[in-house]
Amino acid sequence: MILSLFSVLLAILWIIFGTSYLKLNPFLVLLTGAFFLAFILGLEPLEALNLVQKGFGKIVQSIGLLILFGTVIGVALESSHGTIALAQGVLKYLNRLPLPYAISFIGYLVSIPVFCDAAFVILSQLNKTLSQQTKTPLVGLTVALSTGLFAPHVLVPPTPGPLAAAANLNLENLILLIAVGGSIAFVLIIVGGAYGNYLIKKNPFISAEALNQDSKPKEELELPSFIKSLLPIIVPIILMCLGALFKLFPGNSAVLDYLYLFTQPSIALGIGMVFAFRLVKIERKNFINSSLKKGIEQAAPILIITGMGGALGNIIQTIPLQDYAIEIASFSSLGIFIPFIIAALLKTAQGSSTVAIITTSSIIFPLLPILGLDSEMGKVWAIMALGVGSMTVSHANDSYFWIVSQMSGMDVKTAYRTHTVGTMLQGIVGFLVVFISYSVWKVL
Repeated sequence: MILSLFSVLLAILWIIFGTSYLKLNPFLVLLTGAFFLAFILGLEPLEALNLVQKGFGKIVQSIGLLILFGTVIGVALESSHGTIALAQGVLKYLNRLPLPYAISFIGYLVSIPVFCDAAFVILSQLNKTLSQQTKTPLVGLTVALSTGLFAPHVLVPPTPGPLAAAANLNLENLILLIAVGGSIAFVLIIVGGAYGNYLIKKNPFISAEALNQDSKPKEELELPSFIKSLLPIIVPIILMCLGALFKLFPGNSAVLDYLYLFTQPSIALGIGMVFAFRLVKIERKNFINSSLKKGIEQAAPILIITGMGGALGNIIQTIPLQDYAIEIASFSSLGIFIPFIIAALLKTAQGSSTVAIITTSSIIFPLLPILGLDSEMGKVWAIMALGVGSMTVSHANDSYFWIVSQMSGMDVKTAYRTHTVGTMLQGIVGFLVVFISYSVWKVL
């Protein structure tokens, strides 16, 4: 028992050391970590290779198309300036809200299909423009945007982290994960907006002239409509919701089978991708080809890293962790604290939220029964716990930290005092929300 647990600990330390200090690609770190763990556990070389291949293939098979279609949707929204159209539409319809909360909601909406780091780069100029037009301190709007983008990134599919966790935990009900993740992420963007609002009151406004920035208005972009930009996101969600409703109808029919096919997550996201291709009116063929090419380029490393996380998980599953846990009387009472604390430690130590999510979900899968989390809803709570853990905290070893600080003109000290504190608040409040919700679910 001690040797097995120590072996997992060594594998985790290698992941942290390899990604943080040696700056190796996570794929290589996870691959060597999987074989290193297999060697320490005494597995036969061919058996270890077979487990790695099966774990890798299982993940790619289950979420490969989801990640590809989701990435292409994000690329199409970015290339067509659909993300800007979404942002401007949100500001128009939420103009009665305080600006930081509206900015957080923009982040919430845009981050579902677009990676939070890319989305921040896209929206940072809009943030600066709003700051100058409304004479609002940029630091508050920056934190409102960075935290608004961060929450859906770790909690709501089709972003890769939650998708990989669902695959690692064998979660079948993806729409349930979207509903719960979307709800908790919404609470957390309010936390980020509130903290951004607090920073606005505590910091002075600095004009563009004082910052030596060009204050002349930029040339207006040709944007798609707000509704057209929203359709690639909302249509797949509606279709997947309909799939849950179709399950309630008894009996079989050819028509119902075909309708049910369109509600499957992969097909639903594929339909969303088609709507994304309609965001431009001219040179559509070139737009489709370039979106697919760039989407495939972005999806490939994500799929490879995610697949290697599944390979590591397959090796870990050879350890009878559940049997060991039964010997500890108080283990089951820790519940969702286990995935939260593992993800938080991994995130803080090595920087990547996605790596923290993939690794943690691989580690806790054998423990789900003893933790009382082996049902569909239990798996969702586990993903929520490790998701909010993977937010805690973003600092200098996180690429997102540097994107936020550099794109907004913050020095490192200010970024720590604002963005890092904001992610810490989201992580703590997020765990409290998950813990309370989980406790109510257990009683019911």
